[in-house]
Amino acid sequence: MLKYNRMDKKLVQRTIFPEILAHLGKSEITVIVGPRQTGKTTLVNQLKEKLLSDQKISTEQIFYFNLDVVSDRRIFITQEDFIRFVNNHTFKDRLIYIFVDEAQRIHEAGLFFKGVYDLNLPVKLVLTGSSSLEIKSKIAEPLTGRKKLFTLLPFDFEEYLNFYNPNLISFLSSEDSYSVSKIMEVLYRFMIHGGYPKVSLTTNGVEQEGYLEEIFTSYLEKDVVSLAKIKDQYAFSKFVKIIAQEMGNLFNADKTSQELGIKTETVKRYLDILEKTFVVKRIAPYFKSARAEIRKMPKIYYVDSGLRNYTLEGRGFSEPNFLSRNDKGALLEDFVFCELIKKGINDLNFWRTKDGAEVDFIVPVAGDIIPVEVKAVNLSGGELTRSFVSFVEKYQPKIAVIVNLNTQMVRKLGPTEVHYILPYQIASFLSGNI
Repeated sequence: MLKYNRMDKKLVQRTIFPEILAHLGKSEITVIVGPRQTGKTTLVNQLKEKLLSDQKISTEQIFYFNLDVVSDRRIFITQEDFIRFVNNHTFKDRLIYIFVDEAQRIHEAGLFFKGVYDLNLPVKLVLTGSSSLEIKSKIAEPLTGRKKLFTLLPFDFEEYLNFYNPNLISFLSSEDSYSVSKIMEVLYRFMIHGGYPKVSLTTNGVEQEGYLEEIFTSYLEKDVVSLAKIKDQYAFSKFVKIIAQEMGNLFNADKTSQELGIKTETVKRYLDILEKTFVVKRIAPYFKSARAEIRKMPKIYYVDSGLRNYTLEGRGFSEPNFLSRNDKGALLEDFVFCELIKKGINDLNFWRTKDGAEVDFIVPVAGDIIPVEVKAVNLSGGELTRSFVSFVEKYQPKIAVIVNLNTQMVRKLGPTEVHYILPYQIASFLSGNI
């Protein structure tokens, strides 16, 4: 067991931090999940620092256990051992805070903490874990009604700017050409190497790729081989590469199974593993008429573009100039997707008809929808695709969005206001209109 020692304050406060901090005042168990190396330990340290500095909690009331460390597991061998520890460290019923990293390593972890919670002991539990393969079954489901789940993903663009150069934050709200060009310059680099905190520590491409290799290798060893029990690691790695190549396109499990020479059910299991370990996320089609639109095949996006580019075995970094890349459209679309889910806008769909008309994202609003089209080109003339016009004319939303690389304007398409915005404005724009 390790007691918390006060640490230097970190430079970046994650967007989700205030919400998690506020939840420390709730009796519910706080559960923080997310990919490995996204900063969960840093976030926990920031939470503890806030308890010490702002809420005047003493160090004797805060405990931290990392269950990847064998010696830290000893008080979790039995529920009785843990309850005894809590009782031995409370005084006059003052609340103690116990942070447990990689909590899923406890045998029957959900039932373990369910029993503790139901005793109404003076303890606030904060649990973290890196794999929802185990978190969901071992912790989340048994704790239904007793916990709140938070997901920490790699940096969104604003967090990255705070980490990279906080002086640029003020440029986000400026429309002058200098500010826009500086932000877009950083954004192009961000879309190539992604937002893992360790990768963001440097702008040296070789070092960034080395960190991504480390992250991906750790993922294969700890999540894929150890937890998911994947025996054919070669087939799985090839599957990951196919998903990277087809990012943003319709995913056809039968076609992929033929390409890999494995069963369709195995392909579906591989995709399920990638999603549950926060590598990719799928979105389903939007439809009102089952006859007119494709319903079955999802689209797949990576949660981090840097990890996606790494899986392409070097080709993902062979062209460092974003505007010269053949896949710039897919990367920009993935960036928009990631910005939305990292800001908590998770209920996303896409629209595609049988004759091939498509709109990239459909965002639900109370009683309405906002279509979002992503174009990795300059649209100075306010161009609109036939697919986009078709969707707007059919559904007549109040607002529609065109994400592009250079134009900020508003035009009317019938009763619909079409807003042309820059990529980094998407999350704030939609948050203000939902």
